[in-house]
Amino acid sequence: MATYNTYTLANGLRIIHKPSVAEVVYCGYQIAAGTRDELPGEEGMAHFCEHLTFKGTEHRNAIQIINGLEQLGGDLNAFTNKEDTTFYSAIQKEHIAKAISLLTDMVFHSTYPQHEIDKEVEVICDEIESYNDSPAELIYDEFENMLFEGHPLGHNILGNADQLRTYKTADALRFVKRNYRPDNAIFFVYGNVDFKRVIRLVSSAMVGVSSSTSMASSSSGAGCSSTPGRFGQGAREITKDIGSHQAHVMLGTRSYDIHHPLRIPLYLLNNILGGPSMNARLNLALRERNGLVYTVESTMVSYSDTGMWSIYFGCDPHDVRKCLRLVRRELDKVMQKPLSDNALQKAKQQLKGQIAIACDNREQFALDFGKSFLHYGWEKNVEKLFDSIDKVTVDDVLKVANELFAADKLSTLIFK
Repeated sequence: MATYNTYTLANGLRIIHKPSVAEVVYCGYQIAAGTRDELPGEEGMAHFCEHLTFKGTEHRNAIQIINGLEQLGGDLNAFTNKEDTTFYSAIQKEHIAKAISLLTDMVFHSTYPQHEIDKEVEVICDEIESYNDSPAELIYDEFENMLFEGHPLGHNILGNADQLRTYKTADALRFVKRNYRPDNAIFFVYGNVDFKRVIRLVSSAMVGVSSSTSMASSSSGAGCSSTPGRFGQGAREITKDIGSHQAHVMLGTRSYDIHHPLRIPLYLLNNILGGPSMNARLNLALRERNGLVYTVESTMVSYSDTGMWSIYFGCDPHDVRKCLRLVRRELDKVMQKPLSDNALQKAKQQLKGQIAIACDNREQFALDFGKSFLHYGWEKNVEKLFDSIDKVTVDDVLKVANELFAADKLSTLIFK
């Protein structure tokens, strides 16, 4: 597999490039500024600024930004997470200079004009209402807030509509000045383009953009313990009546941060229990054998200093307790009975195959290796990941199950 090229500009911006033979280039800025970097009174600001960054710069208006790449057949997009914000494009390689110029202008020269804020805030509020109308999505945010109550990691990424309507140009500029800094960002490129040319183009586009280390972000997440288990009020069960014809259920706990030695064993065990394959144990137990659900899945998220593991399913309201009993039975099995060596090897083979196929999605792979470089300085190495999976032992899996899956460690949220 081809190696990465990296370079750091004088203003602190890091550039990472992975060459490929493909004629389509994926490139963009990833900024270490997300929901957890919002100060009190700024809830929803990271996502708010992501939207408004498309609405005008010192050199382009909103229509010029929209047309800049899309009239060439390219794609311009953005998204916000709990720990980062990404602006990126997919473009034919001959248009790489236009992409770099536009993306740099957006990220570092946006003006957040009030007349655009007044229009776009209603678009964001519509997005919030659309999200509220989808309990299968909403429950994930509410469950994370249940586990991280009182901490910025628990905040809804979209924010509150009433609060968003109070935000002004000065509020957006204050947030981006603190966070949208070259030394707090990376530029990633994946495609058949010369790396030295990329450096020249980015350097030229960044003229006049200096590091602002004196404005370094005050991490709202400081002090967020990575110890798995209870957080805040501890494990509990909450039921909310939302008038849905279907019940939506989540249960889970805080888990391991990105650096934890048991993160990879959890990654493997999570895939065994509720991964995307139809032979995942929870799918076999709830859907194939009993016909109780359409969807059941388990997920894990590893942040820089903590993590979260959870199970989601939707079912008829009168089947909630039966489904929970079946879930509990599967969790008890992995806590009480070690995997056989044969079962462990098959699970490893399946997970590595899924990873290999996922890496064939070039856009997602570009975003993934950029994120790894942004937060940890890692050059994403699939072979190294495979080696880490191969090293997982039966005892590792058993230890993870017993640390995380005990009934008194799992919080439960039910929408009915």
